[in-house]
Amino acid sequence: MDSLERGVIKNKSGVGVLDKAVAVLSLLAEEGPLPLAGVVEATGLPRPTAHRILAALEAHHLVVRDRRGYSLGLRLYGWGNRAAGARLVDAARPVLAALRDETGESTQLYVREGEHRICVASVERSVGLRDTVPVGAVLPLERGSAGKVLLAYSEEGELRLGAAEAREIRERGWAESVAEREAGVASVSAPVFGGGGALRAAVCASGPIFRLGESPGKRLAGPVVAAARELGRALGG
Repeated sequence: MDSLERGVIKNKSGVGVLDKAVAVLSLLAEEGPLPLAGVVEATGLPRPTAHRILAALEAHHLVVRDRRGYSLGLRLYGWGNRAAGARLVDAARPVLAALRDETGESTQLYVREGEHRICVASVERSVGLRDTVPVGAVLPLERGSAGKVLLAYSEEGELRLGAAEAREIRERGWAESVAEREAGVASVSAPVFGGGGALRAAVCASGPIFRLGESPGKRLAGPVVAAARELGRALGG
């Protein structure tokens, strides 16, 4: 039981707290993103109650907040929720499986959610040592090749990665990392662009350094970039 569930059970009123949280999630699924004032107006909840619920949901990555307001968080995929972005994940699965078969390494799809990246699809290699990243995993942006890709194409990419590294990633179309997210693991990632050229996600292939070496891009960059482009075409990019 996580702390959100414990908070619901321990709430002194004891009635309707979970129902209110579900109502907020349902509202965001249908009409999000919405600012706090919009949530209050649509649900009829007192402003302090709505704020507390949204803060708890955000802390557990069930909602995410940006300039437009609150919207559903993609961590819901990890619990079987397919209310948002189902097309992206459905299109990614066969692409990730083909990339796994071609490279012999584990493959993942990451999206940015606020200051984190979320694994929304994952295909593991069938035998041998694997780099297991579960769907729903919340990881940092600054460590790991997928995070670097998601940052490099953002407005703050050059500031947070450094201008030279961000430009290099954009120019070559992929990023690599060695023992950044986890000791002994290397990875290569490439951006997925959808309709209108919008960045949608990052495709990643990862595995142990003893197989991929200190320069994993030499082996993986070509297949990973091709997979990202294939997924982008499926999304209308």
